[in-house]
Amino acid sequence: MALSALLLLGLGGGLIGFLLSVLGAGGSILLLPLLVSGAALPTREAVPLSLLVVILLALANLGPYVRRGQFAFKPALILGVPALAGSWLGGSWVKAGLIPEGVQLGVFSAAALVASWLLSSGQSSASAAKQRPALLALQGVLVGLLTGIAGVGGGFAIVPALVLLAGLPMQLASGTSLLLIAVNALVAFAALGHWPERSLPLMLPLLAGGALGAVVGQWLAPRLRDHHLRQGFSILLISAALMSGLEAWKRQPEALRQEQAHRLSTPMQLSTGHHNPG
Repeated sequence: MALSALLLLGLGGGLIGFLLSVLGAGGSILLLPLLVSGAALPTREAVPLSLLVVILLALANLGPYVRRGQFAFKPALILGVPALAGSWLGGSWVKAGLIPEGVQLGVFSAAALVASWLLSSGQSSASAAKQRPALLALQGVLVGLLTGIAGVGGGFAIVPALVLLAGLPMQLASGTSLLLIAVNALVAFAALGHWPERSLPLMLPLLAGGALGAVVGQWLAPRLRDHHLRQGFSILLISAALMSGLEAWKRQPEALRQEQAHRLSTPMQLSTGHHNPG
């Protein structure tokens, strides 16, 4: 592989490691596009490789949060168990070829925008976990499905769910999210049943960059305020939504894009020809 591609993977791995260590999420949102566009991997190879890297980086970043006591067991259990079922189901659907890429990416984009809006405008409360455990469990199923289908850790949805539905501060939600990301990704990887043997060497620059990014992020994370973490995460979600929406458009069948363009141009043609004599 060209040196420029390896450098891109290293830089991308650094950013992913940094985001996982600071926010407890965000790495896999960037990783899949990086592998598909930067490394020119087919989706069949990129998804399991993405899951492997996410598992390793999430576990590597979990240690400092555990040492600081920033892990909530009960919300993790309420969200995590349903997420495991969703991960297995989503991975099985992908293995069976039942999920159109364009549709899934479009749903992902919409969900990221909604999560960003809720996180930036919503107010969590200490009693939220007692009031809405069913919503937290439902969110777990949805996160698991997304993990299995798209090869992402699901942290973009886990963290807002823990903040808004379980009433956790961002630091506690981030630490809890890392373990759930690792476990969900592991279950999804098992459900896919595909070992990306040919692309395994690409893990080296990704993990090396991820380790460096994690060191910086772990030093910075305790010094950031909850409000700043929420703002940063919201920006990340909006970026992910735009990236996913663009990718969904690119992967639409050419005929469908032409049909949509024709429909858009039809009113203009009618308006310009309306006054022409019969």
